[in-house]
Formats: sequence, C-alpha cells, structure tokens
Amino acid sequence: MGRAIRFFFAISAYFFFFASFLYLICFMQDLLVPRSINVGPKASIFIAVLINLCLVALFGVQHSVMARPSFKAALTRFWPEAIERSLYVAMSALALCVLFRFWCPMPVLIWTVETEWLRNLLLCLAGLGWVIVLISTFLINHFELFGLQQVWADLRLRETPQSIFREPLFYKLVRHPIYTGFLLAFWSTPDMSQGHLLFSVGMTAYIFIGIRYEERDLKTNLGEVYVEYTRRVGMVVPGVGRAD
Repeated sequence: MGRAIRFFFAISAYFFFFASFLYLICFMQDLLVPRSINVGPKASIFIAVLINLCLVALFGVQHSVMARPSFKAALTRFWPEAIERSLYVAMSALALCVLFRFWCPMPVLIWTVETEWLRNLLLCLAGLGWVIVLISTFLINHFELFGLQQVWADLRLRETPQSIFREPLFYKLVRHPIYTGFLLAFWSTPDMSQGHLLFSVGMTAYIFIGIRYEERDLKTNLGEVYVEYTRRVGMVVPGVGRAD
C-alpha cells in the first residue's frame, strides 16, 4: 500500500467518523435525521431490547478491543502502522452506522420535564456535553487521536512525534473529559424514553468498563506521572474517582 493510498484512507476515515459523530448528535436529539433514538421501525419490546443491547455491545467491544496494545501489535503485523489509528477510527464510525441503521426505537417516556426553563437547561447541558467532547479532543491532540498526524508524518517520510503527558484546561479537572462530555450529552434530556434510557445506561456501562482498561494502559505507558495524576484528579467528575 503506497503512501498516497494510506493518506487517502486516513483522510476518508477521518471524515467518515466526523460525519458519524454529527449524526450521533442528531440521533440523540431527534433532529434532522430520518432515524433517531425515538424514530424508526417499531418492534416488540423484547426484540427491541435484545437488538439494541447487541448494538451497544457491538460498539463497546469494537471500541475497546481495537484500542488495546495487544490488538494493535497483532494488527500491525499485516496492516501499515501509519494507518493503524485510521482503521480504528473507520471501524468506530462503521459500528456507529450499524447502530443507527438497526436501532429499534422504544419511545414510551420514562420521564418528561414540562417546566420550560428546566427543559431548556437540560438541552443546554446536552449541547455543552457535545462541545466538551469536541474541545477535549483538541486539548490533547485532535489530529493524533484521529490518525491524521501519523499519516502526515508517513507521507513526509518522518517519524511520528512521541506523545507527551499534559494537563490542559478540562484535564486539570477530570482525567477523561471526553467521557464527561458524552455522559452529559447522553443523560441531559427533558424527555427520557425507554430507548434513550437503554442507550444511556449501556453507553455509561461501556464508558466505565473502558476507562478501567484505558487507565491500565496509560499507567503502563506513562508510568508514575500518570499514577500521580490519578491521585490528584477525579475520573469523570471533578474530585470523584481519585485513586487511593
């Protein structure tokens, strides 16, 4: 696979993921898209729960397994290292698209907030969550996170710069602000349907399972500097989840 092809693949994967991220926002907010968390083909409650749990599990397994160092090491035996991250990004976007396509709405409401100011507050918190997710990717290294820095270095026949540990802005408050943003976005809704609740519970479970493995890898890669960081800074809520 030539460098130009690798570069084209990485760019395509990036925009594929970015489009799926925008669709996820609309999917969760029931905005502008033909199929969303509460809109789509109907199914019995049993079938809907079964299918939806499988879809959340599929995303969680893909997202977590492909991020593990052992999987990366095995993958790069036959896949170019320069676009290993881009493949992860593309497969994450594909997993989201599968979820969008096959999600079975469960529109019965668990709660609804009728007070206008409180509805608006919850919608603003959801919007804030999405903004935190996006900003947090740039606070570390957006282009490395999505595989563009690696493929740009590959195109120029240069080594990819080594990542360094930093604590910019949100990272001074919580160790995983991207997950904080997602949790805000998933749970801040004035109209919580059965399907929305199932999605939020499933994704929350995945987030905390994923954090466990992610932090293990970070401690291995970064050593004592990250261990000390976990003692000072909360996990996804400021001051909560600090290591002993």
